[in-house]
Amino acid sequence: MAKKSSSGRWKQRQARDPYVRRAQMEGWRSRAAFKLMEIDDRERLLRRGATVLDLGAAPGGWSQVAVARVGPTGRVVAVDLLEMDPIAGVTCIHGDFTGAEVREAIRRELRQPGADIVISDMAPNISGNWSVDQPRSMALAEDVLAACGEFLRPGGSLLIKVFQGEGFEELVRQARSVFDAVRIRKPAASRAESREMYLVAGNRRLV
Repeated sequence: MAKKSSSGRWKQRQARDPYVRRAQMEGWRSRAAFKLMEIDDRERLLRRGATVLDLGAAPGGWSQVAVARVGPTGRVVAVDLLEMDPIAGVTCIHGDFTGAEVREAIRRELRQPGADIVISDMAPNISGNWSVDQPRSMALAEDVLAACGEFLRPGGSLLIKVFQGEGFEELVRQARSVFDAVRIRKPAASRAESREMYLVAGNRRLV
């Protein structure tokens, strides 16, 4: 019964959510597209001609925004464990970005000197147990931060979902050891009750 009640509440919240309705009307694959648009309007991360690596891209809302903003001279490489329907102008790689074969495929697609920006809206499958979910979410964020050392060019930027809680301050500290500028943003499309935040880091240093 509890599962049905939780599912019913989720469906009701989705039906009332203006960003869900707007995404459906405008053809975005997820409401998360508006989070990226708002952050990018402020931070100017997705420049025309840029090369973007989208980690944990499915269902593709962020990749849709990225390819629209970098334009035909830019490139977007999207990676996810889940199969993702094609998006015009986006190269999709299916698999775990921490695995050797997928990392090699990413390197081939990005080519030297690597991505101009790494973006990630990944979150773990939520169990409802915060003591389990928080470490999982931070582990994903740490994997993305580590991937910047391999895929992000010097001077490049990072945008990643994080959750406030245990491990949050340590992740911010790690990011500051790699990037010259680190900021935390919470876009309007991010639900107020959620601990979800976004870490924006600029000018990756050679370390």
